[in-house]
This record gives sequence, C-alpha cells and structure tokens, in this order.
Amino acid sequence: MKQIGHGRRATHWLGGLVLGVLAAGAHAQGLDWDEGLRDDAPERYSVVRGDTLWDIAGRFLHHPWQWLEVWRGNPQIDDPHRIYPGDTLYLDDCGDRPCLGLERGREVVHLSPEVRTVPRREAIAPIPLSSVRLFLRDHRVIDDPASLEALGYVVGGDDGRLISGAGDRFYARGRMPESGRMGLYRRGERYLDPTSGDPLGLELERVGEARWLRQEGDIAVLEATQAYQEIRNGDIVLPREASELATEFQPRAPDRAVEGHILSVPGGVRFIGRGRMVALDRGIRDGLAPGHVLAVEQRGELVDDPRTGEPLRLPGEQAGLVMVVHPFEKMSYGLVMRASHPLEVGDRLSTPGAALHTARR
Repeated sequence: MKQIGHGRRATHWLGGLVLGVLAAGAHAQGLDWDEGLRDDAPERYSVVRGDTLWDIAGRFLHHPWQWLEVWRGNPQIDDPHRIYPGDTLYLDDCGDRPCLGLERGREVVHLSPEVRTVPRREAIAPIPLSSVRLFLRDHRVIDDPASLEALGYVVGGDDGRLISGAGDRFYARGRMPESGRMGLYRRGERYLDPTSGDPLGLELERVGEARWLRQEGDIAVLEATQAYQEIRNGDIVLPREASELATEFQPRAPDRAVEGHILSVPGGVRFIGRGRMVALDRGIRDGLAPGHVLAVEQRGELVDDPRTGEPLRLPGEQAGLVMVVHPFEKMSYGLVMRASHPLEVGDRLSTPGAALHTARR
C-alpha cells in the first residue's frame, strides 16, 4: 500500500477537502484498498480539459468503476461527479488507511480585451460521451421482430422517386401515429442467443425523421424533416422513443452476478478496441442498467491435443471492461472502456468481482 508522509498529510488537510474513505465503508462497498489502489498511483494529479472521471480513476485505482464508491462516503461533497479542469486530486494518509483529497483550482482562461464574460466552468464527463450519444441516436432494438409487420413502412416517394431526402414528401402504409414526429428506421442485424438460438432482438438503424401531414385511406403522406441516409421503400416508420436516453453514467458493478457474451460489433469489425460500441447478450431482465460495468474474458486459443488430436480450448484471460450504456429487455449496447488485448465477438462477460475471484483461484 502506498505510504504518504505525515507532514504533507497535515498540509493537505488544511489546503483542501479530504475525501473520507473509511475502511469499513470501503469494504462494505466491495472496495479492498490492498488491491484497489495502484502501486504507481500519483501523489498528485491536476485535472485538464479532456479528462474523464473514468480516466482519472484509472490513475489511482485498479478498478475505475469503483470511483463513486470512493467518493460516496464523504458528507462534505454534495456532488462527487463535479470535478473541473484545474482541480487537483492527491493521495493522503488518514492514519492507517489511504484517502483522496481535492483542491479546487481555477482554470486559466485567456480572454481578448473585447471579451468581458467569464466562461462557465464545465465539469469533466464521467466517460467520453460524444460517440455514445451519436450511436444511441442512430440505433434501436425491438424485442419482437414480428411486430414490425403491423407497423408503418415507406411505399414510395413524391413524383415517383424511390429515394427521398430532407424536405421531400413521401408515402407510407400501415399502423403509425396520425400526428407528431416519428423516426424512420432500416432493419439491421437480428440478434440470437449464442447458446440457445432464441431471438434477443432486431436492430434498427435510424435513417431519418419525418412528420405526419395527412391520411388518405390506408396511405399516409409524410414529410422528411431530417435524413441521415437516403429514405428508401420498405423503411420502417416508428414513433420516436418516449424516454430520454441516459447521458450521464455512474460506473459500478452489477448488483448480482451476470454472465454473458459479446454478441456483435455494429460496423462489422472483427477486433474490438477501447471506445467501440458492442452488443451484449444480457439486458434488463438479467438485472443490467446504464452504468453497469462487466469484465471481458478473452477466449483461449483453440488447439489440437498433440496426443489425441482432439480440439481443446485453452483457458481464457481477463482482457477488458465494458460499460452498459443502453439496456433493452433481452440485450444491451455497451461501450468498451478498457481493452488490454483486442476483444472479439464471443468473448465472455461477467461481473468484475466474480471475474477477479475466478482469476485468483
């Protein structure tokens, strides 16, 4: 465990807020400081623009998803998410246990003589959100693919055109709202349980948005308001999702044991690295929620036994972490937060504690 000098400890107590990481509270949350604190953790770290809470946590902890567990026990901190560029975090020695301190700083901003407004400080994000927002905007999963047959679909464009863009009118048939705005989707990958073969959901990729204009018999006249791709015959017309997608995440381990696999990588790449979105074969019914972190075990190599000739799968290795960003009933989308080796479709998922316990044995 890292030892910090007592003289510097007194200075830190006076110079900043000490984040009380009580040993009992940490163990109650599943955090073992003997294994949680990195041997090479910095004594001080100054936050810079572009940092995320996950990245900073990874400088201090072996398991970055336990960031909130470190901060949760401190009554002096109203919102542990609010860390700003210019702030300094430091390691301290609270008697027989390590703790983290926070010194509030002021980010240096150079203003021209004409500028009189001081820019508002923006807290750093828990994770890189730009790629997540873009992906979640454009992808959706429905649990029952058969239900699409009763929904609206595009049957033609204005003036006989087969492809429509923003501002164009087009025609759709089937059940759809008779007012308001709706999304336009194209069928994507059909996901199946890798063990049982049972359907888990059908991926839909959003190609645009439209608004309802009028109805004539069973044909609706719609106007495209946005087009991310060409709108084609057969595209699905659905009401826009009612609930807002999560844009803030609290990384944490699931409340119960979860085991699953990486199903697919939207975009079709074979090897998966940090920052990629992946489809997982576990969802809400398995207890997953936004922010849940799962450990990834890379499948061992398939070899032939040199004596018997039978195929053998070698033991797997812990290779990364995935955080759930959008769970559906039977499956989820997740973001790869760490990848010590390239991940692949079929790699095993499990709760981090269970994975570490298995690895120790």
